[in-house]
Amino acid sequence: MSSLRTALYGLPLLILAIPACSSAPKPAAQSPEALAYQEALAEASAPASAEEIAEANRADPLTRANFWAKEHNKDPENLEVAVTFAEALRAIGSDDRAIEVAMKVLPVHPNSPDLMMVIGRSLMKDNRPEEAVSAFIRASQLAPDRAAAYAGLGLALDRVANHADAQRAYAQALVIDPQRVSTLSNYGLSLALTGNLAAAEEKLRLASSLPGADMRVRQNLALVVGLQGRFEEMAQIDPTAPVRSVEANRAALQEMIAPARDYAALSDTPPTQSMPAQAPVALAPERPEPTDVAVSKFTFPIPEAQPELETAPAKPLQA
Repeated sequence: MSSLRTALYGLPLLILAIPACSSAPKPAAQSPEALAYQEALAEASAPASAEEIAEANRADPLTRANFWAKEHNKDPENLEVAVTFAEALRAIGSDDRAIEVAMKVLPVHPNSPDLMMVIGRSLMKDNRPEEAVSAFIRASQLAPDRAAAYAGLGLALDRVANHADAQRAYAQALVIDPQRVSTLSNYGLSLALTGNLAAAEEKLRLASSLPGADMRVRQNLALVVGLQGRFEEMAQIDPTAPVRSVEANRAALQEMIAPARDYAALSDTPPTQSMPAQAPVALAPERPEPTDVAVSKFTFPIPEAQPELETAPAKPLQA
């Protein structure tokens, strides 16, 4: 009897529970305005389409930078977008902002040579070559087959008057890409700064023989030829230079090749001299060649022996 009473007492509870469940409030339907807002928000946060990216990359530099700023805000940790945005900033002269963007994403992608290259190039344009040395060394460690990393390192080392190590970095870049015009030209200028004019002329003649050579390469070659006293040949190499520029160069070069040669004076020649312009530097002292170049806290490897560069006309540059 007690069990029956217990069962009966339980029935009202079950009956009462059923309507309680059925009367729970349903979620309110969203208004058309709220739905439209959510759809617009989702569309705004979605990555750009391939067509939108292609259109933006065809636009002027400022429009392109604004486009990639928006893409970067959508996904600040996306490596490809961050690198592209930083390069777009460099294109409009915002190198300090490019450094900031790259440095913020670097902790997420610490082993990206692309980020280190962007940082190094931006530091160079921001006139911070000492810091750029470390960035390019790190890039060369992460991508030892990338000629641009060693070429950038050579230029940064030249800017801090470490010409011997700069030349070894250029040589390594040319082992990877023997027809890299800008590297050959900068290598030639570096050799000229240390008084090795014959080797400088060799590199610059090879550079000027390549299809990618521009007026600056010929001007560099003309300068080095003039430094050796061959002024008529200098004018023939660079026939488009204004006569007064050639004459001004002659006077400056004649003074520089006097018995007490001071190659720091290269920085005082007219703007036709170089690519890029060099700061005043002192002659690098003679010293044994190490197998590694130690700079800052990094070390980048250099082969024991470098192959000789061919002086015959080279094949066209690869795309």
